[in-house]
Amino acid sequence: MTAPDAEPARAAADAARTAWRRLLLRARLRQGGSRVHAAFWPVVQASAAAGIAFAIARYGLGHPAPFFAPVAAWICLGFSQDRQLRRVLEVAVGVAIGVGLGDLVVHAIGSGWWQVSVVLAISALAARFLDRGVMLTTQAGVQSIVIVGLPAVATGGPLGRWTDALVGGAVALVVAALTPGDPRRRPRALGAEATAELAQVLETLARGLRERDRADLEAALVGGRASEGTLEEWQSAATSARELARVTAAGRPRREELGELERQAVLVDRAMRSVRVLARRCLPVADGADDRDLAPVADLVARFAAGTSVLAEAIGAGRDPAVAREVLIETARGADPHVVGAGDWQVQSLVMLLRSPLVDVLEAAAETPEQARDALPEL
Repeated sequence: MTAPDAEPARAAADAARTAWRRLLLRARLRQGGSRVHAAFWPVVQASAAAGIAFAIARYGLGHPAPFFAPVAAWICLGFSQDRQLRRVLEVAVGVAIGVGLGDLVVHAIGSGWWQVSVVLAISALAARFLDRGVMLTTQAGVQSIVIVGLPAVATGGPLGRWTDALVGGAVALVVAALTPGDPRRRPRALGAEATAELAQVLETLARGLRERDRADLEAALVGGRASEGTLEEWQSAATSARELARVTAAGRPRREELGELERQAVLVDRAMRSVRVLARRCLPVADGADDRDLAPVADLVARFAAGTSVLAEAIGAGRDPAVAREVLIETARGADPHVVGAGDWQVQSLVMLLRSPLVDVLEAAAETPEQARDALPEL
């Protein structure tokens, strides 16, 4: 490449990198906004509970600096919508054990490096004796360390911090009891968001193919990569909710749907990975011969996007995705490389790459693996 040609090439490369960074930033901002939306009311409730616990301990019990009352309330409630009473009680008891034993140790033998070891061991073993909950033991240990490490915070007598922790835990339990959470809510919301992101990637890909626009094709690839966080969060939330439902009476009737949400999370993640491979392949194909007809493939991808968008709405609402299945099955029937792109093996390769995510999304729409594969034309 000659010197005069190098400058435009560098400028084009810089512009492409800037566009990628902007796309990633928009994706991160969208995901961040979604997390804030999901956490808004839980955070408001936990913040109010912390303030109430502080007021009760200060004005009701006469403690001048009831540090552990709001701390206990916040730790018990946090920012999650998944507030099962057993979990909140588990954390509250753990906090109370850690703070109470820490207070006793500090007043009996003082504070120091070996006192930290002693109180941590005693708190953790006491928590394991009382219950098998992991959170209970973790919180007992953490709070005992805090108490021994911050002896100057002690107020209200030898067990002042312990009573503050009890107040915070009690307030948290009341809030959790008055605002019961549906374990399906968060996995549904994350599922709708993640599936909608897959639909958006497909829409961008279809537009890029139809207009042979490299920027749209690259945007689809970036969007697919940026969705990893949402997909991982969906899988984690669905798994956590299903495991929690096994040990709670209220959650047991919902275990089947929670298991389905977990399965859908795996399938949509797998489909997104396949679509990223498709997007990478679309770039050289779209840059190829000018007379290449990409409209049929673009139409196929657009129909796939439409069916996926309907599926996202069904997942978010907890409905049977019957309409999504119809759209996706009709799309799958058209994914025939002998018809779409006949005579052009590069276009046919795009159709072949589209078949795998179609099967995955059909399974996410409640088709069996056999039914999903049978919807595709034979090769």
